[in-house]
Amino acid sequence: MSGTPRAPSPAELRDPFVRRELTRAAVWLGLAGAIALVVLLVQPLLIIFAGLVFAALLDGGVRLLGRVLPIGRGWRLLIVVLLTVVFLLGTFYLTGVQVAEQFAQLRSTLESQAGKLAGWLGRQGLMPGASDVSGIARQALGSVGRITAWVGTAFGALTTMFMILVIGLFVAIDPGTYRRGMEWLVPRRHRAEFATVTGRMGQTLRRLLAGRLVGMVAEGVLTGIALRIGGVPMAMILGILTGLLAFIPNIGAFISGALMIAVGFSAGTEVGYWAIGTYVIVQGFDGYVLLPIVAKKTVDLPPALTLGAQILASALFGILGLALADPMTAMIKSALERSSEREGERDGSGEPVEQR
Repeated sequence: MSGTPRAPSPAELRDPFVRRELTRAAVWLGLAGAIALVVLLVQPLLIIFAGLVFAALLDGGVRLLGRVLPIGRGWRLLIVVLLTVVFLLGTFYLTGVQVAEQFAQLRSTLESQAGKLAGWLGRQGLMPGASDVSGIARQALGSVGRITAWVGTAFGALTTMFMILVIGLFVAIDPGTYRRGMEWLVPRRHRAEFATVTGRMGQTLRRLLAGRLVGMVAEGVLTGIALRIGGVPMAMILGILTGLLAFIPNIGAFISGALMIAVGFSAGTEVGYWAIGTYVIVQGFDGYVLLPIVAKKTVDLPPALTLGAQILASALFGILGLALADPMTAMIKSALERSSEREGERDGSGEPVEQR
């Protein structure tokens, strides 16, 4: 049978061409499957990332406490958690009734002011009728994607918050275990670089959150004091909301400003002007004095980049994506900077490419 061909058939896996094409097809199918899986699991992935952000916040507090208390990490973490719980419970206990009353009053005030504004715009021909406005509002609320629809319910919000806190607490207890587990998933030749990149990303995240907490406290306290001096109703709740919304730059400041101005004008024209002045002065102090000082010590993100990331994240992932847009951007920026440094080292200059 000397005439029988000995080469493998094109249908056999021994054929190099078939094996090469199957490998390519498997890579593309795996990539498509990974993308589809990420789309389907985007909400749980965001919750896990939020837990990591909370863990970074706890870890920052543990590291800061370690500078003054030379005790074990577990004890320092316990102290940070207990202080946080005591602060939250104390705040709600001392101001819970007043805050609840002011929330109800704030809602009715905002509804009244929104109705007055819509009526004035309608008389000017700049706004559709009340029935049309209601239809537009229902349509806008109905267009919210299925990814974040369940977050709007109280049970969904509480469940999400509980999972974020639990994940963050477990990661903060022993971050080394999870870091080593992530490194184990990376090929051995890339583990050293992966450890360097994740270390820098973690440091960037801790610095970002530290600076953000400073800004939140400063804005909340200054706004509450200024509004109370000016006689603006619900000064306490407006100060709390301003501090909380300061976690989301740009958009949070706009929302808090609109709230305090609306409440201010509900008490009179002069009080409304005082609310406008408070907003301008506090935001000016935060933007031109506090933020540059904090940015030098933490993470300096360009405002346009931050706003663009917030718009994209809110459109793709909803309210949770909006809240996490800054940490995502800061970590990506840190990874890209490390990549630039690595390219500079490969090029033989020892410095990032953009600095040459």
